[in-house]
Amino acid sequence: MRIETELKLGFKDVMIRPKRSTLKSRAQVSLERTFTFRNSQKKWSGVPIIAANMDTVGTFEMAEALAKVKIMTAIHKHYSIEEWSEFLKNQDDSIYEYIALSTGTGKADDEKIKLIMQKHPKIQFLCIDVANGYSEHFVDFVSKARKTFPDKTIIAGNVVTGEMVEELILAGADIVKVGIGPGSVCTTRIKTGVGYPQLSAIIECADAAHGLGGHIISDGGCKIPGDVAKAFGGGADFVMLGGMFAGHDESGGEIMEENGKRFRLFYGMSSQTAMDKHSGGVAEYRASEGKTVKVPYKGAVSDTVKDILGGVRSTCTYVGASQLRELSKRTTFIRVAEQENQIFKD
Repeated sequence: MRIETELKLGFKDVMIRPKRSTLKSRAQVSLERTFTFRNSQKKWSGVPIIAANMDTVGTFEMAEALAKVKIMTAIHKHYSIEEWSEFLKNQDDSIYEYIALSTGTGKADDEKIKLIMQKHPKIQFLCIDVANGYSEHFVDFVSKARKTFPDKTIIAGNVVTGEMVEELILAGADIVKVGIGPGSVCTTRIKTGVGYPQLSAIIECADAAHGLGGHIISDGGCKIPGDVAKAFGGGADFVMLGGMFAGHDESGGEIMEENGKRFRLFYGMSSQTAMDKHSGGVAEYRASEGKTVKVPYKGAVSDTVKDILGGVRSTCTYVGASQLRELSKRTTFIRVAEQENQIFKD
């Protein structure tokens, strides 16, 4: 046993200090970025926000809506091969820039993604997603995926430490998902005691990834547009959103009505709800590490997108960053006292 005493921070523990700026308007800020990925050598341009690969968020309908504003969707892994074919037959080639095929690491997962890739070779992104990215099996799966799909951009996670980010990049990942336990419907920290404050995880993992020419996604913990800005300010290349994209017309989840108000169900992919739906229940050897909540109905996702992007643009004007890629270089975080951070709490 050992104890690390260095302070670690989450989004609620800091604010961004304003700086002199020559920008006159949010309209002068560009949120698009262009990346060339280390292992696939593919180039991508767009707004580096990703809808999470949850079946209540990462839907085909969400992908169609977000692709219009150059935002990516990690399509959840529970669509069948036939559903993929039905979706893609009505799309033009631009959609492939803004979708990722998600998978677990089981034998059936491996066979399924090979079939989908064979039928739809224009798919560019593969998202290999597990709750615990620290297992040897996961690293081996990433390595084999790189050999099988040498020209695909591979997203892999989740981890929260720099050394594991480096190992996954060297194994073949282009982009590493960072975050264990910060999500609004994730109970991993409660059930296991395992986790890492998200902002510190971003800062440390971005440093490790960028040293190797890799990239990271901040996955989880963003409740408001200011959190998205803080994630980018901390060095995240992409920010993945679940709860902020839940509850819309394009989202998944059962629609409910109570006392004249409409809701949609939103749940973690390790929740009882998700495992009952996709796996026939929670296996006897494990516990549920997610919860199910009712999210107020929000209408079209386009309004939420405008709110998020408007907030990040405003952050950029406060620190004088005309390009999103400049934000991390111009960010100074200041720690806030307990009474000051109440605004960021539920």
